[in-house]
Amino acid sequence: MIDQLKLKFVGSVKLDQHRDLAEVTNDDSRFVPCRAADLEGTKSFRVKREVAGKERVLVVTYNQNLFDAQWKTVQNDLAKALEELAALRQRLEDRAVGLIKGGRAPTLASVEKQCRTLLSRRYMKDVICTDIRAGEDGIPRLGYSVNAKALETLSGTRLGKTILISNRDAWDNERIIRAYRSQYIIEGVFKEMKGHDTGTWWPLNHWTNSKIRVHALYCTIALLLRALLYRRVCQAGLKISLPRMLSELDGIREVVTIFPRQRRRKIERRHTLLTKTSDLQQRLLSALEMEAKTTV
Repeated sequence: MIDQLKLKFVGSVKLDQHRDLAEVTNDDSRFVPCRAADLEGTKSFRVKREVAGKERVLVVTYNQNLFDAQWKTVQNDLAKALEELAALRQRLEDRAVGLIKGGRAPTLASVEKQCRTLLSRRYMKDVICTDIRAGEDGIPRLGYSVNAKALETLSGTRLGKTILISNRDAWDNERIIRAYRSQYIIEGVFKEMKGHDTGTWWPLNHWTNSKIRVHALYCTIALLLRALLYRRVCQAGLKISLPRMLSELDGIREVVTIFPRQRRRKIERRHTLLTKTSDLQQRLLSALEMEAKTTV
C-alpha cells in the first residue's frame, strides 16, 4: 500500500530478518561515527537490499546508550533466570530425597516446559544451556550453565544495534536516523488524542458514521491548531511543554465591564482587561500576539 500510494517512509526491521547484518560485529570497520551532537555515541553504515519486492535502503546503526540499556536488561534477566532455575533444580532434588511427596510427580516433558517458560525472556535460550535427564528413581534432574561464548557474541553483535529501512535514497544516514528517532513525537500526538483534555476524541457523543467523520475532522483541525500554536511559542524561545502551554493559557481570564448605556449613545460603554497574569503567561500572550487592549 505504501508503494502504491508512493509514500516516503522510515522504519525498522527485526534483526532476525537480516541475520548477516545483525551478526556484523559492533567494531566493524564499515561503521562510521555520526558527527551531529544529538547523535553522539551512534555510528552507522548502509546497504541496499530487496525488501517486499523493491530495493530499499537499510541503515545499520549502533548506539552506545542503547547497548548499555540492553546489556543491563540482559544481565537482570540472566540473574533472574538463573535464580528460578536454581529453585526448580532444588525442588527436583527435594522430591528425589523425599522432602516433597505430594502433588503431581514431575516428568521430563513438564520440566522441559518449565525451563522454556523460565528462559522465555529475550536471548536467554541462547546464553543458558540446560540439561534435563531422568534419574534412576525416575525423577528428572536439571543441570544448567551459562554459555560464556554466546554471551560474548551477543554483546559484540546484536546488542545496541538497530536496522532501519527507508526509501529515502537521497537522505544521508544521519537524517534517516533522526527521522526514525522522532517517532516519539507522533506517539505523543496519539497519546494526546486519546486523552480527555483539550480538543481530544473523547468523549465521542456521536453514533452515526457521518457525525463521527465530522467529529474526526474538527478534532484533527484542533490538533493542527494546537501544533501551530505550540510552534509559534517555540519559535519565540519559550521552552515549555505543550500541556504546560495549554494549562497556562487556560488560566488567563478576560474581564469585560459593561456600563449602562447613556443618552444619545447607541451602544453601551465597555471596558476590557485581563486578570492578573504571571510572567510566563505574559510572554505567551506576547508571542501569540494576544495582548488585551482596553476598549471603550
